[in-house]
Formats: sequence, C-alpha cells, structure tokens
Amino acid sequence: MKRHLIIASLMMAAGTSTAFAAEEITAPLLDGHDTNIGQVTVSEIPSGVILRVEAKNLTPGWHGMHFHEQAECKGPDFTSSGSHVHNADKVVHGVRNAEANDNGDLPNLYVNKDGSATVELFSPLVSLTPGDSGDTSRPALLDSDGSALVIHAQPDDYQSQPIGGSGDRVACASLNGDNNNDNEE
Repeated sequence: MKRHLIIASLMMAAGTSTAFAAEEITAPLLDGHDTNIGQVTVSEIPSGVILRVEAKNLTPGWHGMHFHEQAECKGPDFTSSGSHVHNADKVVHGVRNAEANDNGDLPNLYVNKDGSATVELFSPLVSLTPGDSGDTSRPALLDSDGSALVIHAQPDDYQSQPIGGSGDRVACASLNGDNNNDNEE
C-alpha cells in the first residue's frame, strides 16, 4: 500500500513542487574522496519534501538512496551519517514490506552510462523542518543534528533488512542549516 501511495505522490508532486515551497536547502554531493560530484536540493511542501539530485561521476546503473540521521559526510565510507531517518524504536526497512516504518526510504536512483543522474521526487515520509504543531509523524531532516542524503553502491530491493541490500555508501550530501542554498563546502 505504501508503494502505491509513494508512486501516486510522485505523480502529483510535479504540479506542486514550487507553488508551496516553504523552505529549501541545497548541499553539495560528495564522493568518498571529498570531491564535489553534484548537488542535492530539498524543498518543504505541506505533505512532505521534494528532493532533487543532480550527480556526475557515479557508476552507471541503479543505486539505493536514503535519508540518514546525521548531517555528517566523512569519507570514504560515510558511516558518520548514521542509520536511516526514523521515528520508531524498531525500524523496518522497505516500501515493499507491509510493516515498513523507515522514514528514510527513497526510490532508487538511475545513473546513466556517462555517470550522470538527475531526478526530482517526492517523499511523504519526512519534513524538512520541525513543525510548529508538534506533529512527529514525519521526522524533520533539519532537526538539531541535521541529516544526510546518502547514495549507495547497489540498488535497494525495498525489502531486505536493514538497507535493502544496497551496500556501501558511495556519495553523501550533508543537510543542515549551515549549508542552506550554498553549493560550496
């Protein structure tokens, strides 16, 4: 059911991504050698976030992509970014899993033969900033320790625990208030 909601949300997002943007953050996408290989932009909308990824110099094919809980992108392995963003004590990964509650889940990223990728997608599972209403159903990416967008070496199968079999972390963008609309690090 969640999978269908995400696909429907992706289809609806194209018409709402700029009209309702309340806040936006842009961060450089780094590889394991601390080289800037692109840019990540996250925009808040009333029902989630719009994520835009522009990347180059990645391995062609499908790659898992997730929001992680710390705004730390220390290469070469980016383990400093922590686990996936979540608001449950026991996190269950995968939009194909009926019991999934992993708020960091995102669709896979397809990288072209030339190593480039550009995608814009919608996630209803997170918010960019903490809400004034106290709603904690969607964790805020810009909470006290920020978050990171991490790209993995392999595709996410949307079901295996804990990360869908997506393997090593190959690229990372640190999302925190310090790099808002700043493309340099």
